Amino acid sequence: MTSEKGPSTGDPTLRRRIEPWEFDVFYDPRELRKEACLLYEIKWGMSRKIWRSSGKNTTNHVEVNFIKKFTSERHFHPSISCSITWFLSWSPCWECSQAIREFLSQHPGVTLVIYVARLFWHMDQQNRQGLRDLVNSGVTIQIMRASEYYHCWRNFVNYPPGDEAHWPQYPPLWMMLYALELHCIILSLPPCLKISRRWQNHLTFFSLHLQNCHYQTIPPHILLATGLIHPSVAWR
Repeated sequence: MTSEKGPSTGDPTLRRRIEPWEFDVFYDPRELRKEACLLYEIKWGMSRKIWRSSGKNTTNHVEVNFIKKFTSERHFHPSISCSITWFLSWSPCWECSQAIREFLSQHPGVTLVIYVARLFWHMDQQNRQGLRDLVNSGVTIQIMRASEYYHCWRNFVNYPPGDEAHWPQYPPLWMMLYALELHCIILSLPPCLKISRRWQNHLTFFSLHLQNCHYQTIPPHILLATGLIHPSVAWR
């Protein structure tokens, strides 16, 4: 059943929620919106309470804004553990990746999981290396799936009463393409996903360009999940 109560009814996170139209324009994986948005969760030690809030680009990227806010407002003993989960509309650039690694090195009790809707300038070698460095530093990076979109809709969006289940259900193909490219990045493979934009008619084109190294290195089930690769059949 869908609750007829929206998040505004007795919800202490209301003032930190974003509007449905904001969620749609920021997190639609088919769109290449320039600005970035961050939805985040913080959990301290063994506490069951989760602090949720959001942030957007200012003169700094959202990742840097979060780090500055977190370090200026929170002073905790290194022995206290802290779990942070980010839901980013764009993956971190190489400079933000470096800032995140420095932040984590100064706060060894912090663990970070990052879900991203899109990969930021994924053809840029510095950005690719930055993401690999994050993974090698213990950061978990994944592409947002339907479950993450629904989680964000329920916990970060000021959806209308009765619309808890009416979250934007984007085509899974785009998520799979980005997930495939993220595997290429982590495995130090050449890019396989190419994105082109025709500004005159606002169309975005996604194309897949697989090389032998992709077929040889990427697990078959990941390639098959895109639906663009079909298993070979041996005929007798």
